[in-house]
Amino acid sequence: MLRFKTSTTIAILAAVAFGMLLAMPNLLSQSQRDALAAATPSFVPSFLVPTQGIVLGLDLQGGSHVLLEVDVEELMRREAQNLRDQVRQTLRETRTPLEGGIQTTTQGVSVRVPDDAARAQLLPLLEELEVPLENAAIGQAGTAVVVTEGPGGLISASFTEAGVVERVSRAVTQAIEVLRQRVDALGTTEPNIQRQGEDRILVQVPGLQDPERLKTILGETAQLEFRFLANPGDSDVEMLPSEDLGGEPVAVERQIIVGGEDLIDAQPAFDQQTNEPIVNFRFNVSGAQRFGDATTRNVGRQLAIVLDDRVISAPRVQSPITGGSGQISGQFSVQEANDLSVLLRAGALPARLTIVEERTVGPGLGADSIRAGVTAAIVGALLVVVFMVASYGFFGVLATISLTVNVILILGLLSALGATLTLPGIAGIVLTIGMAVDSNVLIFERVREEERLGRSAVSSLDTGFSRALGTILDANITTLIAAAVLFFLGTGPVRGFAVTLSLGIITTVFTAYTLTRLMVATWFRVRRPKSLAV
Repeated sequence: MLRFKTSTTIAILAAVAFGMLLAMPNLLSQSQRDALAAATPSFVPSFLVPTQGIVLGLDLQGGSHVLLEVDVEELMRREAQNLRDQVRQTLRETRTPLEGGIQTTTQGVSVRVPDDAARAQLLPLLEELEVPLENAAIGQAGTAVVVTEGPGGLISASFTEAGVVERVSRAVTQAIEVLRQRVDALGTTEPNIQRQGEDRILVQVPGLQDPERLKTILGETAQLEFRFLANPGDSDVEMLPSEDLGGEPVAVERQIIVGGEDLIDAQPAFDQQTNEPIVNFRFNVSGAQRFGDATTRNVGRQLAIVLDDRVISAPRVQSPITGGSGQISGQFSVQEANDLSVLLRAGALPARLTIVEERTVGPGLGADSIRAGVTAAIVGALLVVVFMVASYGFFGVLATISLTVNVILILGLLSALGATLTLPGIAGIVLTIGMAVDSNVLIFERVREEERLGRSAVSSLDTGFSRALGTILDANITTLIAAAVLFFLGTGPVRGFAVTLSLGIITTVFTAYTLTRLMVATWFRVRRPKSLAV
């Protein structure tokens, strides 16, 4: 156990040196890291010149914390409108006569068909809306919509409870992706965006000290629609507030020409004539074709640009717009134009999100947390060092060196992985320090026991390391399993604690056993002691 091949020694020392290299960027400021990255030749592999430091969490560097909730009622109202459009399309295809039109609620839609023959023809077609829900765990779980027939020729298509749950779950998943794109566009590092409960989303953005802008970016649904202002006498219209008229309502056609889902790009710019901030946009092929056809047929009419049920601009179509691009103007500030382009590029939210909790952690409080955490780690480490040196003398010094390397390797791995370090993460490092020393204690006590039995120095060291290995592995593997459970089942700070604890367990096995054994073997070959002062 005390003999190492030259290749093994080189591999151990190389691993230690590489870990220290990964941790080095944490000693540099962000500007120094950027300068180092810019000065590094392109042919040099990035892992040889690491520039990634540890990302501090919300509780350490400050930032914004927002808890959002999906507006389920508004979501189901939109779903009901989509269901109404499907029913209307079926009615048009079958030319079914109705009594009283299509009635819409948040629970679904209903129609009254007095004619028995027409109702018998329509009912099977509407039953095609009963699309089955698939659940990976339990297989088929009913349908999202159920079609029923009532008295007086009434046919209802209503959302089932399982259908509502599925719609909400899908909306939360889609909203998380949209929010992630929006927050990433702000240039922040390592935002934490995750589901919380059935209909809530937690957003934590470390380093962002402008909570109002974050709330604006997160809260806008960004549902962009291009419609025409209604002509006098039109019936299928709705009244929407117009920003050009100071909020006064204007009549807008319900028919949507092109939606925001057809946008492929949106960029802030300045109008060449007025020098006002605008947003340039570009459609995909199908959107450009529909937009071109609509503007060709409606030259001279006002085109309403509707954002979240507000008419932000209503320019007059002077000529057909067939190039698939255009611009949105609306007396924007530079930041408003930039934020609107971010929202449009990220896409619309599936439903409105309401803020149910918000708080801002100042950088001063984060700095206090760092100082408190670092102080706790230093005090804990010093007490451990004093105990080890007092108990095991020179071997305690070797354990201290191993412990120092262990902490450096943890910091290096956190930097390389881009993991976020939180206050519970610092607690995980402090816990790792105690666990690492515990492994050394097992080894040294075993060596003492072997020496008391009258074995030689080399035999005591060899037997002590070999017999302690099993116990060290058992203890660390069981802790690693617990850390894995915390990571996969926990959220937020719990996962941060699990990450540092898991990395600490891996580095502990390497430093407390392998590195310490190498140092002891090297010392023994040089000194050749007759007895051990353990």
